[in-house]
Formats: sequence, structure tokens, C-alpha cells
Amino acid sequence: MPASRAEEPQAAHPTSRQIRRHQTTIAVIATQGGFLFGYDTGVISGALPYIRQDLDLSAATQGFVVSSLLVGAAFGATFGGRLSDILGRKTSIRLAALVFVLGTLGSALAPSAELLIGARVILGLAVGAVSATVPLYIGEMSPVERRGRLVNQNELMIVSGQLVAFIVDTIIIHVLSQTSAWRWMLGVAVIPAIMLFIGTFFIPETPRWYAARGRYREAEVVLRTVRVPPVVQSEFALIRETAEYRHTHESRSGWVYFRERWIRRLTLVGFGIAVCQQITGINTVIYYAPTILEDTGLAAQSSVAASIAVGAIGVIGTCIGMWLLGRVRRRPLLIIGQIGTTTSLLAVSLAFQLGESTGRSYLILLFMVVFVFFQQCFISTVTWLLLSEIFPMRIRGFAMGMVVFVLWMVNFLVALLFPILTASIGPTPTFLVFVVLGVAAIGFSTTTVPETKGHTLEGLERGFRSRYA
Repeated sequence: MPASRAEEPQAAHPTSRQIRRHQTTIAVIATQGGFLFGYDTGVISGALPYIRQDLDLSAATQGFVVSSLLVGAAFGATFGGRLSDILGRKTSIRLAALVFVLGTLGSALAPSAELLIGARVILGLAVGAVSATVPLYIGEMSPVERRGRLVNQNELMIVSGQLVAFIVDTIIIHVLSQTSAWRWMLGVAVIPAIMLFIGTFFIPETPRWYAARGRYREAEVVLRTVRVPPVVQSEFALIRETAEYRHTHESRSGWVYFRERWIRRLTLVGFGIAVCQQITGINTVIYYAPTILEDTGLAAQSSVAASIAVGAIGVIGTCIGMWLLGRVRRRPLLIIGQIGTTTSLLAVSLAFQLGESTGRSYLILLFMVVFVFFQQCFISTVTWLLLSEIFPMRIRGFAMGMVVFVLWMVNFLVALLFPILTASIGPTPTFLVFVVLGVAAIGFSTTTVPETKGHTLEGLERGFRSRYA
């Protein structure tokens, strides 16, 4: 006799621990994109002195070699953000992984500066795409109480990628002590690129992207795998309500949304947050740390090895920042970081006025390490989290792409102009320029940046519409 319905075994709901483990696994796979972002932006730091010798680069050409990736990243962020709205967050990350493979191989095998610059533009398309899409993906997959930690797992992977790049640079220099060692430094990145591509077959699309396309059944199925059972229905109802409001009241064309005052205001705030992250001068340290230290009198090998300290403190700072985000509001952290970075760069600029010595070199390294700590602990962790939170559902990828485009273009200008400025006016006036910009960033954050801690993405959207409309 068949068992009655009451006697049929019931499907077991996943436990809270299993759900959290699944959330973390998804974030780890997606943030391989962040690792590649960090590796490919950090590796040029140690490779540049050897590229300069091997390909006989001028100061201006060095700037183009470094900044070409950033131009590609700016456009990659724009197209990647838009593609993530059209094709899905997961598909956009998968396509970026393929571009990473192509750009990495092209960079490592480039026979001339011109072809290296072209290959790094292609590589930059992938860097930009993941910089816009991965924080969105994780932000949309994460529960409100874990969103800060999981989104900033991407920032942790970025700085970990930079640290690994510095370590790989140092190892390769000592193993291959020849000018062509830079090809191996750049080529190693093909391994995590392949891992990212494979990993995208094991993560789901986000429920919010499904809902934005009217695919509510699929949205609910995914939500059940990443939320504990008691909150699934309430969160799904809120996601569906927000998506249906968009379908009913608003056009599907991204640019049309900017007719609304509140969306224009949020976008301008996003631009400001992005610019403030870059005008601290962080990438002058990440890209040019060995070059800066060489200018203080350290040998090339010692300068590259010393840059490991910069990468290590970035990882430590990010870990502390992730801990703080669960306990402290976003805006105060951002302001503390900006005060710390501005003060540190002022110290760097003054240290260059001391007489040349090994002591001066290590004093400048110390101030650079303090600067990176404040940047990664406070500014970068808050920046990428805020950008993943403030935009409304229907244009989240589109708006994120626009804002990250601006971020990368400012990054490009900083990377391009830094070696030219230091060669023409010297390091002290150059760093003082960043001090002045840092003071401006403090003013912007104090008066304009909104607080987002403790709110769902849908709750933030409603609040911003009411506040700025």
C-alpha cells in the first residue's frame, strides 16, 4: 500500500550554516575576478623597471604602458555594466574571464611597446568589466546583514591579487635575473583567469536580475538557495514589488531614467565617490612603488622586494576594514580614511626634502605603507560597497558602469601624469598636489555622501527616491 501524504518524506530545508557556506562559496568564486583585477593592476609595479630596460621606454611611454590598461578598464566598466543588465551578471563575468585570458597572453608575448600597450588595453576591458559587475553580483546575492562583508570580500581579493603580484615579481626577479623576466610576471595571470571562467559554471544568476526581467519563478528558486527559509517570502515579495513598479512606471531605456532628478542626483554622488577614491593617489603607490623607491636611492631588486610590504599592509587593512564595516557606519569610515591618506602623503612629500640615504628610503616606504593602510582599510572598502548599494534595480548595472568608467578615467590620468610630473617638477610638489585633492575629497564626503548601513537595497531605493525626488 502506498504511503499516505503525511508519511511521505519531506525535503529538508538547508540549515543556516549551509546557507551561509553557500553564500560564501558563491562570493569566493565571483571574486576571482577581483583577484585578477588586483594582480593585473599590481604586477606592472615590479615589471615596469624591467620593461623599461628591455623595450627602452621613455618616461612618457612608461606612463602609457601603465595607463593603457586603465583606458581599457574605463570602457570595460561601461560595456560590462550594460552587458550585465542585458545578459546577466554571471554571463558578464564569464565573458570577462575569456578576455582576461586573451589580454594576458597578448601582454606576456608582446614584442614591442606598441603591441604591449594594445594588449593591455584588451586586458583592461576585462578588469573594468569585473570591477563594475562583481560588486553588483555579490551585493544582489547577499543578505542585508552580510552584504558589507561579502561585497568587501571582493576588495580583499583585489588587494590579495596585488600582494601576490608583488611576491611573484620578487620571486621571478631572483630566479630569472634578466630583463625579459617581466613576460613571466604578466603571463602568470592566465591561471586564475581560467579558474574564473570554470567557476562561473558553478554559480547562479542573481534573483534581482531575474526579477528585473520579469522571471519571478527563477528569482524565487535562486533566492531559496541563498536565504534562510523564514526570510525568503518577505524578501522575494519586496524584490518583486520593486521590479513590478519599474515595469509599470518606467521605461526600459537606460538613458531615459536620467530625466528623473533623484537618479541624476544619485549618479552625481556616485561620480563623486569614485573620483574621491582615485584622487587620494593610491595608484601612484600601487603602480609606481618600486620606481618611487628607486628614485630615493634603493636598488631595483630591493625596491621591488620592499613593495611586498605595501601589498601586505593592503591585505591587513582590508581585513580590518571588513570587520569595521559590520560595526561602524560607512561615511565616518570614509572620512577617517581620507584624513589618514592626506596626512600620509603630506609626510611622503616632506620626506623627499631630506638628504638622500637608505634611512630616507625606508622612511618614505613607512609613510607609503601607512598611506596604503588608510586607503584599503577605510576608503576602498567603503567605496566599492557604496557603489554597489546606491543605484536603483533597473539601471544598477548601467549606472555602475558609468560611474566606474569615470573612476578608471581618473585612474588613467593619475597613472599617466604621475611619472611626467615627477620628472618635470619633482616628487615633493607632485605629492602636494594629491594632498590638496585629498582635502577636497574630505569636504565632499562630509557634506554629500549618504549613509547606507542597515538597509536593504529596495529600502535604500525607496528612501533615495523620497529624499531626492
